[in-house]
Amino acid sequence: MTTEAIEQLKYPVGKFTKPAPITSSHLQHWTDTIGAFPEAVATLTRSLSQQELNWTYRPGGWTIKQVVHHCADSHMNSMMRFKLALTEESPSIRPYHEDRWAELPDSLDDDISNALNLLKGLHGKWVKLISALSDADLQKTYVHPEHGKSFTLAETIGTYDWHCRHHLAHIQLALDHQGRFDF
Repeated sequence: MTTEAIEQLKYPVGKFTKPAPITSSHLQHWTDTIGAFPEAVATLTRSLSQQELNWTYRPGGWTIKQVVHHCADSHMNSMMRFKLALTEESPSIRPYHEDRWAELPDSLDDDISNALNLLKGLHGKWVKLISALSDADLQKTYVHPEHGKSFTLAETIGTYDWHCRHHLAHIQLALDHQGRFDF
């Protein structure tokens, strides 16, 4: 498989690019994506067998179940980052090793119901919080030490719109290819 083909499987919706400026239309669209994400994941995974949950979206990539568990972990971290940014002055957040988290027993569990339930509740709270943010709140920042820069909450909403679409596309790729990549 070519490097270009692997890259397309890694980033099926492309990489996130921040629009300038971020408009209220962007924010509304992004918030809608975040709000719809739990049901979209549930719909794609509702009737999957144990074998199907273990299909990968690319050679060497995570399985469907790892993607679902990762989204719960990642989005929990993001919600905490939002709350830190809203209650502290440009806090430095703590990064985590998502690749290592994806290998922990809870991320290897074939039962994804807890992750789906967590996503549903978390995204409900997250959308309520995002929808209540003022223009000043949207400009609040946190520092990501791995990137060595600050991110506004407005930009982070866009990043997580992308993250939702990115991982939904991964699940769809695994389903489309039935976990096999012979090309």
